[in-house]
Amino acid sequence: MNKTRVILVVVVAILLALLASVGIYRYLSEKGRAVEEARLKTVGIVVAVVDIPVGATINANQVALTAWPKDLYPKDSFSDLKSVVGRAVRRDFLRGEPIVASKLVPSDKGSGLLSLIVNEGKRAFTIRVNEVVGVGGFIVPDTRVDVILTTSPPGGSERVSKIILENMQVLAVGQIVEQKENKPITVNTVTLSVTPEEAEKLALAGNDGVIQLVLRNFMDFDNVVTLGATKARVLSGYRPSEPEQKPTTSKKKRLSRRSRPTVLPVTKKAFTVEVIKGNKRSEEKFQ
Repeated sequence: MNKTRVILVVVVAILLALLASVGIYRYLSEKGRAVEEARLKTVGIVVAVVDIPVGATINANQVALTAWPKDLYPKDSFSDLKSVVGRAVRRDFLRGEPIVASKLVPSDKGSGLLSLIVNEGKRAFTIRVNEVVGVGGFIVPDTRVDVILTTSPPGGSERVSKIILENMQVLAVGQIVEQKENKPITVNTVTLSVTPEEAEKLALAGNDGVIQLVLRNFMDFDNVVTLGATKARVLSGYRPSEPEQKPTTSKKKRLSRRSRPTVLPVTKKAFTVEVIKGNKRSEEKFQ
């Protein structure tokens, strides 16, 4: 009886082991098939492992090869690290972003030049500013600004402030050293991306008046038509107070007379008393 039980237990154990083996085999096979299918649906592309700023030259420590969904594969991306190492960057790359050819300087061009980040049909125009005009240092590359010109119109002596350019892209912010009274001074500069027509306006404005920059919201793309500001329009609601007039001599006399107190004469009341003496009557007045 005990021997039969032992044999039965052994058989059951073998069957369970076989079932477990078959289950594990099927699980591993399905997992391997899923991995293979996933591998077939992805491709290897080069991505940035750190933030890469504009103007920088890509080195081997800044990029890596990683799997990317085949359906979302950028057409101008790279699958070889050697193809991007040593290339200059013309637009910023964020960490994890694929390296694409449209954001790189062509391999037959140099690197580190401002002309590489100027869009086609645009020009780079540099103007001198101070800390106040530069919005206290908040103007940085890729921000948007408006340009205000303060000048005197032809045939007029009154100065006018008018927005002449709107939504201008800032390409670079830097400093130059100039000589003033035989002493070197540092001048802040802002380089804007402009069209040829806008460059002509800036050139004339810089020589004819004072240029100031106004920082815009990065989501504000609307252009606003303004009439310009003059001193008369700015002070249109101002009303000066009337100056205090000094009294003339005749007014002073009248005021002096009015200021003296008026003394009224005291009137004395009279009392009448009727006096009767026998058949005689008489009146006596007393005060």
